[in-house]
Amino acid sequence: MSTFSTQRALRFGDCDPSGIAYFPSYFDILNGVVEEFWRELGFPWPDLIGRRRIGLPTAHLDSDFVKPSAFGEVLTFTLAVVRLGQSSLHLAHRISSAGEPRWSANQVVVATDLDTHRARPWPEDMRSSLSRFMESP
Repeated sequence: MSTFSTQRALRFGDCDPSGIAYFPSYFDILNGVVEEFWRELGFPWPDLIGRRRIGLPTAHLDSDFVKPSAFGEVLTFTLAVVRLGQSSLHLAHRISSAGEPRWSANQVVVATDLDTHRARPWPEDMRSSLSRFMESP
């Protein structure tokens, strides 16, 4: 199993007046991390959306916040594939700073046809690439 990991510094605009991360900003950052994950796999969103007409909407997202993060801190985002279905993808996100857990999220993404807006099976090239990031049972 392999995980995808990247880092992001919390910017001024990511924080509320008290100087801690504002949770809607966390979700915006998380979306950017997921976009980066797809690019790393070789499937940049402009190509998926524009040329291949494949959408990747989030169907479910839950999260647990363990400890606040402050302006300027560097967060490490680690992503693993928990389950790969016919058209769904279950992702586990773990977010930490300096090795200390900050929050986690479980996300379900669905492959959709952007012309019909219906779920569609994962293309074989995408399925093969995603399987590299499967969590061990």
